[in-house]
Amino acid sequence: MAQVIGRQLLRSGTAPGAHYREATRAKSTADFISKMEGAAQELDETAYWLELLVETKLADPHTLDTALAETGELLAIFVAIIKQAKRPRKTIGFVADSSVVL
Repeated sequence: MAQVIGRQLLRSGTAPGAHYREATRAKSTADFISKMEGAAQELDETAYWLELLVETKLADPHTLDTALAETGELLAIFVAIIKQAKRPRKTIGFVADSSVVL
């Protein structure tokens, strides 16, 4: 069981970095949000696997405290980025009569 959880943890723990890298190359705001949401989902899954290791007593809880804390902090950061990206933006555009539209 420990090997199965370890493989899942390795996969979900490394995926957020790949999603974030993809997000930095997004073609649109919607694409950026989608990739960041994927990263957040992987971070949430990572927290699940870490918690499962503790609950099944396959790992010492004190050993994973830092990893759990950092996973939670990254998840909070990614959620804040996603929320900010979803906020409507005021844009400045020019219309035919050259007046500024806000």
